[in-house]
Amino acid sequence: MTLIAPVKSEHVTFDPPQFAHLGMIPELVVLPVKDERIWVLLEPNVWFRPLFFDMNSGAHGEVLRVKKGGVLSRHRHPSPVHGYVLKGSWRYLEHTWRAEEGSYVMEPPGETHTLTCDSGDEMQTLFFIQGATLYIDDQDKVTLVEDNFQLIEACRKHYEEVGLGADFVNQFIR
Repeated sequence: MTLIAPVKSEHVTFDPPQFAHLGMIPELVVLPVKDERIWVLLEPNVWFRPLFFDMNSGAHGEVLRVKKGGVLSRHRHPSPVHGYVLKGSWRYLEHTWRAEEGSYVMEPPGETHTLTCDSGDEMQTLFFIQGATLYIDDQDKVTLVEDNFQLIEACRKHYEEVGLGADFVNQFIR
C-alpha cells in the first residue's frame, strides 16, 4: 500500500505536526487562488475548488463557484451540509429564499434541491460536505454518487489535462 504524503506548494502549506512520531498528519492551510486551473469544472458554469478531502470521515471542504446561468443539478445529501456565501447570491429552485453574501446555510440530510445562480455575475460559497452528494433524476433515482473517491479522480483528470499534473490533488488529501 502506498501512502500519500502531504505536500507543500505555493497553494498549500503546513507546519510539522506536534505528534508526527505517533502518526499525526499536519494541519492544512490552503492559500488564496493564484491559478485559475485549480477550479475543477462540474457542469457548465459550475466549478469547485477543493480545500480538503478527509479520507477518514468522508467529508470534504470546497468553494463552489457558479456563474450566472449555472445550475448544479438536482441532488441531495445523506448527511448535513454547511455553507457560507463568500460572494454573490444563489438559490434553490425548490425554495423561496435566496442565500446572499454573508449568509450561512445548513442543509439537513435528505433535502432535495437544485442550486442556481440567476442573478449577479457569479457566486462563491464555502461548503463543508459530510459525505456523499447523490445526484438524482426526476424519478428520484440516483444517477451519480459524488464522494471523495469520485471527486479526487475528477480532480486528478482535470489537473492532468490543464498541466498541473494528476498528483496536484494530493496536497488536499488528509
